[in-house]
Amino acid sequence: MKAGYVALVGRPNVGKSTLLNHLIGQKISITSRRPQTTRHRIHGIKTTEAGQAVFVDTPGIHASQKRAMNRYLNRTAGTALLDVDVIVWIVDRPVWLPEDDLVLERIKTSAAPVILVINKVDRLEDKAALLPFLESAQQRHPFAALIPASALRGHNLDALEHKIMELLPEGEPIFDQDQLTDRSLRFLAAEIIREKLIRSLGQEVPHALSVEIEQYQTEGKLTRIAALIWVEREGQKAIVIGQQGEVLKKVGERARQDLERLTEGKVFLQLWVKVKENWSDDERALRSLGYAE
Repeated sequence: MKAGYVALVGRPNVGKSTLLNHLIGQKISITSRRPQTTRHRIHGIKTTEAGQAVFVDTPGIHASQKRAMNRYLNRTAGTALLDVDVIVWIVDRPVWLPEDDLVLERIKTSAAPVILVINKVDRLEDKAALLPFLESAQQRHPFAALIPASALRGHNLDALEHKIMELLPEGEPIFDQDQLTDRSLRFLAAEIIREKLIRSLGQEVPHALSVEIEQYQTEGKLTRIAALIWVEREGQKAIVIGQQGEVLKKVGERARQDLERLTEGKVFLQLWVKVKENWSDDERALRSLGYAE
């Protein structure tokens, strides 16, 4: 029996959360086209006859350290590399950016074997571009494996899982065999609401959003959820609410549908929007909103 922790790392927007969801077979981590959608370290657990892999989804490692939120995200991603058994480093097609060098610096501090996943290869027009990239990557680091894949399409994920299990140490399962994540339904509810907000809004507002669950109460097959949406400015509050409340209504409806699938019951969802000025650059405010490693 194999068992251990597998860190999923990479720069922002390379498909780490999409990969986690496909490996687990259920949506554990929210996704969007916006960079830095993932803000927390999330464990996704996959148990098979061969063993148990505990995948650790992390925020994208990036160069900016200007705001407290940026520093928190980088710390969270960096600490995920401590005490893991395998590292899966995801890059976006055969493209190497300066932020990939930042990831490489962090990876070199770990003794864990590293698998390099070249994601989104289904979007490559010229597959021949892969070979020189793979040769160049192998010169940068002694990878345990280099695996072209598509997290979205599920391409070559069997090969990735096989290699991960091969590299994991022998051991007993860390979590119960039917457990899929270490996160609570309350946490997942906040993330689902935030995902719908990110997908419904423009470029700037998503980075100024946070969701706090004030009430999570289950009564048989009915779950009552009350959530506060925090923004940094009054103008952002108006955008989130929308004309005659249309944006907030649409977000609430989409979130409720996902929450009902998650809870397998009816959900009564209430949303409010409040302003907490400059919360994403305030260490104390971040801690109060649950951003702590």
